[in-house]
Amino acid sequence: MAVSKEQVLAALANVVSPGGAALTDAKVLSDIVVSDGKVFFSITVDAAAVKGWEPVRQAAEAAVRAVPGVQSALVALTAERAAGAVSARPQQAAPDAQPRRAAHPADNVPAGIPGVDAVIAVASGKGGVGKSTTAVNLALGLRDLGLKVGVLDADIYGPSLPKLLAIKEKPQTVGNRLKPISRYGLTVMSIGFLIDEETPMIWRGPMVMSAITQMLREVEWGKLDVMVVDMPPGTGDAQLTMAQQVPLKGAVIVSTPQDLALVDARRGIAMFKRVNVPVLGIVENMSYFLCPKCGERSDIFGHGGAHQEAERLGVPFLGEVPLHMTIREKSDAGLPVVATEPEGEHARIYRDIATKVRDQLVSGTGPGRPAPRIVIEA
Repeated sequence: MAVSKEQVLAALANVVSPGGAALTDAKVLSDIVVSDGKVFFSITVDAAAVKGWEPVRQAAEAAVRAVPGVQSALVALTAERAAGAVSARPQQAAPDAQPRRAAHPADNVPAGIPGVDAVIAVASGKGGVGKSTTAVNLALGLRDLGLKVGVLDADIYGPSLPKLLAIKEKPQTVGNRLKPISRYGLTVMSIGFLIDEETPMIWRGPMVMSAITQMLREVEWGKLDVMVVDMPPGTGDAQLTMAQQVPLKGAVIVSTPQDLALVDARRGIAMFKRVNVPVLGIVENMSYFLCPKCGERSDIFGHGGAHQEAERLGVPFLGEVPLHMTIREKSDAGLPVVATEPEGEHARIYRDIATKVRDQLVSGTGPGRPAPRIVIEA
């Protein structure tokens, strides 16, 4: 039974906002996306009122899930500071006030994901450098090392995992939680599993952050040794959300050898260092091209730039992945080379990279690190 937007709105009309008005009359709802029994929307309120609206978000989610035909609902509560509002100045302590205990770094360590031992981010400073392909094959390489691995597609605007893993089915629900999809021995979740391929995600930053948080916290990930997170390109909301929400064990930066990509890779490395996330290393993707007919090598994007940058910045260099038709064809077909050509040279390269990442995780100094404290000055 197909679910309509009108049915969802009718259910939400029975949810009461903190001011007493029906939720549908409170002028806080975003556009409602309905796709194959999956429902998505956000409730946008003033930042000062978030605490009072959380029960409303929960009630809205429950009301939508009760609509016949709805398989799951993702309702994000987003907050915006009113125009012209300024943060309150800290009040001067009274003379007889007791001194507050100094903050300890452990106070800011974000909670881990239950059952997940380590979370690593695969990131790039810009798009088009093969980050998602690298993330999938890295995850498969870690799987081949005997680890239980999950993959989270955190690129809300441009999810790639449905294409790279040829996943067309929709995740099922377990109670009020989503059950991830299994493919090639990986546990996988992506916003792309929940929406049509051509549906645009016209979401503001706060909703993106809320969606990522829900995919981290409201999915039945089970027991994982490593979760590989395919990050969106750049240094924006998604990266800050991950740094604040989970104790990342580290980040892998993907770049091509050309100077333009390396400039953006530097920004990515600097961003992760700024939020106290260890950089596990740099992968030079599309490092060189070998002609499939004559075997001649061509450095189309230059060569060695990422290796030199890693040495300059004092971070590990994880390896070179060639620009090759097999990798492109297999990726487009949803048949990643590590899974479908495990004895091939390309699979060996990815497994070597995975081994270096695994070794760094094993030798890590501990799971906790302070979450970044973001201060906005008026």
